[in-house]
Amino acid sequence: MVKKHKRRFTRCAMTGNIWQALHQWYRTPLGAQVEADENRQMNEVLSNLFGFYLLFIGHPAQSEWLRSSRVSRCMLMDICHEKTELGSPRFHGQPQALPVASDSLDVIVLPHVLELSDTPHEVLREVERTLVPEGHVVVLGFNPFSWWGVWRWLLGWRGQLPWCGHFISTTRAKDWLALLGFEIMETRYYFYRPPVQQEGLLARLQFLERIGKRYFSLLGGGYVLVARKRVATLTPIRPRWRSRRKMASPELVKPMSNQHKTSTE
Repeated sequence: MVKKHKRRFTRCAMTGNIWQALHQWYRTPLGAQVEADENRQMNEVLSNLFGFYLLFIGHPAQSEWLRSSRVSRCMLMDICHEKTELGSPRFHGQPQALPVASDSLDVIVLPHVLELSDTPHEVLREVERTLVPEGHVVVLGFNPFSWWGVWRWLLGWRGQLPWCGHFISTTRAKDWLALLGFEIMETRYYFYRPPVQQEGLLARLQFLERIGKRYFSLLGGGYVLVARKRVATLTPIRPRWRSRRKMASPELVKPMSNQHKTSTE
């Protein structure tokens, strides 16, 4: 009975591409508010990350999130297979099997990829494989310990996005990243209003954003997690070329013959 209750939250009952369905949710009043917040978060986070290659895994319409990036070349891996033509270089692929060479990327951005993936651990292993040493991964997720978690328990059984996704807490995400050798650099929370679809109500509840950031910062509906790939370095041990020390210095102990000669005289 417990397994059956748990299984209802693991898959989204969507026909077609789940990522396209998520993009449609972003077009709703609530989704538009969330996207605006996430866009602001990305502008602040990506402006502090550098390198040669950045990979964004998501929908082509989200390429505007990369406008503040200081990475030389930004690429978008389209997991929606949309046919829209945008300026950013993009290609198709799956997050659990990135068509990218190992140790080749400086930054990877995962907007809600882990919670909508059947194999989030494989996704993170691919992230670890393709990032260069000291490279960064940026994870966006919905916080289960918030109003969003309550809505998920109430509506997750309907198989509708985003409530049917597997919300991953920041604690669990940090544990997964730590096991792969990542160092957590920053954690941000955003969107403190209840996830309602009434545009007027969302506007009237705007004051909760200020209160939430000040007094309940960990209860934001969404979070941004930035982690850096650590490199295990070996410290060489210098060989000791000096000769082995003697047990006692010759100046402290006189030869036995001299001592005997002095006593007899």
